[in-house]
Amino acid sequence: MANDLTLRREKTKKRIRGRIAGTPERPRLTIYKSLNRIYVQAVDDTKGVTLAAASSLEKDLREKLKNGANIEAAKAVGASIAARLKEKGITAVVFDRNGYVYHGRVKALADSARAAGLQF
Repeated sequence: MANDLTLRREKTKKRIRGRIAGTPERPRLTIYKSLNRIYVQAVDDTKGVTLAAASSLEKDLREKLKNGANIEAAKAVGASIAARLKEKGITAVVFDRNGYVYHGRVKALADSARAAGLQF
């Protein structure tokens, strides 16, 4: 059963990635979530480089958070990535949910990044 869910997510991921791409002015904000952590990075697909990244694995977030994979962690990671992108002068991104359903931790991260000033 888990294999079927993984295959479905990979199929959705490929379909989404066929439609969106990041540029230096508007990078792709991609998310990955595991059972224990949540990760996000801003990618410039024209050059194939990561412009900024944040995760619940970082030391300052680990000390503040009780759990690295819940909605509170997603909100903290969303605010962190937004602050790092704003330091680089990037205010608009393309959101790539990476095949995950836009619900729960994914939605919390996106809402937190929007509240911190990113537009998508």
